[in-house]
Amino acid sequence: MAVPKRKVSPSRAGMRRAHQALGKNPHVEDKDTGELRRPHHIDLKTGMYRGRQVLTPKED
Repeated sequence: MAVPKRKVSPSRAGMRRAHQALGKNPHVEDKDTGELRRPHHIDLKTGMYRGRQVLTPKED
């Protein structure tokens, strides 16, 4: 079984994890409404998903 020879310093651990940061959530412009929405998600304003009516539209 592998056992570390000495403690990994916080600086070394931070350098190792430098590339693991989460990126921003991507948004795409809706073709019909022109509003930004997450890809592969239902547009809650219109209730459409991939050109089909999935939900009844929200009323403001």
